[in-house]
Amino acid sequence: MGKQVTEMLKGTLEGIVLTILSGRPAYGYEVTAWLRDQGIAEGAVYALLVRIEQRGFVDVEKVPSEKGPPRKVYSLNAQGREHLTEFWRTWSFLTERLEQLRDGGE
Repeated sequence: MGKQVTEMLKGTLEGIVLTILSGRPAYGYEVTAWLRDQGIAEGAVYALLVRIEQRGFVDVEKVPSEKGPPRKVYSLNAQGREHLTEFWRTWSFLTERLEQLRDGGE
C-alpha cells in the first residue's frame, strides 16, 4: 500500500497543505512535522510551498529565527482560500463517484 499512498498523495498534497495553512500560519518545518505526525512522509513539501507561493495562494512573512536564517511563515490568503474551496468541491465530487463505482454502479 505504501507506493499507492505516495502516488495518491502527489495529487492531493497541495490541498492538504493549504488545509493545514487555513488553520493557522506555519513555516515549512511545522507543515512537514504535522504531516509526519499524521503518518504522511512527504519530501516534496518545500517545493510545494514554493509553488503555492508563486501561484499567489499564500502570503509569506520572514520571521527572525534564533537558530539561523529567518523563517518563511506561510499564511493562506483570499486567493488560496478560493483555491482550497475548489479543491474540496472537486474532492467531494470525485469521492462520491468513486464510492458509486465501488458499490457497483449508479
